[in-house]
Amino acid sequence: MALRKPPLREEHAARGAKFTEFGGWDMPVEFDSIRAEHAAVREAVGAFDVSHMGEVVVAGPDATALMQRLTTNDVTRLDPGDSQYAAITDEDGVILDDTVVYRLPDATDADDAATGTTRYLFIPNAGHDVEMHDRWVTHRDRWDLDATVEDRTEDWAMFAVQGPDAADLVGDAADVLDADADGGGGTAVEDVRDLSKFQATYATVAGARCWVARTGYTGEDGFEVLAPWDDATEVWSAFVAGGDGEGAEGADEASGDTAATPCGLGARDTLRLEMGYLLSGQDFDPEDDPRNPYEAGIGFTVKLDTEFVGRDALARVNEDGPDERFVGIRLLERGVPRHGYDVVDTDGHVVGAVTSGTMSPTLGEPIALGYLPVEHADPGTRVGVVVRGSEKRAEVTTTPFIDG
Repeated sequence: MALRKPPLREEHAARGAKFTEFGGWDMPVEFDSIRAEHAAVREAVGAFDVSHMGEVVVAGPDATALMQRLTTNDVTRLDPGDSQYAAITDEDGVILDDTVVYRLPDATDADDAATGTTRYLFIPNAGHDVEMHDRWVTHRDRWDLDATVEDRTEDWAMFAVQGPDAADLVGDAADVLDADADGGGGTAVEDVRDLSKFQATYATVAGARCWVARTGYTGEDGFEVLAPWDDATEVWSAFVAGGDGEGAEGADEASGDTAATPCGLGARDTLRLEMGYLLSGQDFDPEDDPRNPYEAGIGFTVKLDTEFVGRDALARVNEDGPDERFVGIRLLERGVPRHGYDVVDTDGHVVGAVTSGTMSPTLGEPIALGYLPVEHADPGTRVGVVVRGSEKRAEVTTTPFIDG
């Protein structure tokens, strides 16, 4: 099956990006080096093409009811422009995917929906958009709810601009649209710099009407910008230096005095791992490694006073407590932990496995994530990680590994 391609695939190739398959997409894994891109985000600003992430829009009189019954958080708390992190679970409380849910402004004449219609946007992980679209449609029909469900993944590009300098870069490039006069809406601000975390609004970037959200997956301040697919080149160029080998400084095409360093999925992975953030399909998988939100450390997304698929199963887990917990692990000697490596107790018995691991570019130390039985999960507990047949001393630690 042919890989899906982001709208800027050829532009990234011309810049010299290396590519990898991820979630059925052909995506840039690095442009310069993972370490350099990682440092750019921690120290200045980097931009990621994350157009492989899904976008599903749910609209209509029963849109709120449908979203409430298929995600674990409480969407009734969202005002237009607000968003929340949530899990999508099956009847057994197993995580199928994690997602960010946005409450869009009610539809206006600028939108493809009847004026005044309640609308939500949720972001499935790469390769999950069709699955989640079909899940929403199936349950909508089963429950006889009045809502439309549209997979808009290949209508919108998505860029993440992240780092200490992201606010000024995006703020200079984005002009907030007036809700009444020109098809704006969302959180009422005059400048995107005024958005709080998990707030969003419509703004123009390089002439394109974009949804600009103060969200991200790196642990740094930043924004995620959804732009029309056909405007991807112009919007990307508003943030990133030209494709002639320029770095983050001196770029004429990006707004302001500096531009974002283009970053690939390799740096995105090391950044999120330092924060202890879950990666769908690696830190949980409904078939290969089924986990519930309490095991995975995201029990805060579960609102048991709402009725959602998997609620009763999760109520039992909440009452009894999970048998295992998602933890950070820091190696105390040289070696790089990788997905699937065994974690052993002080007697050498296998008690778990690494789900994600790397050499932390920020700390210069090997770090890992994984699940351990609760009796081995307290910070400071000594364990070992078997790296290429050799047991390396390690200890359990809290996440994030760095200050976020």
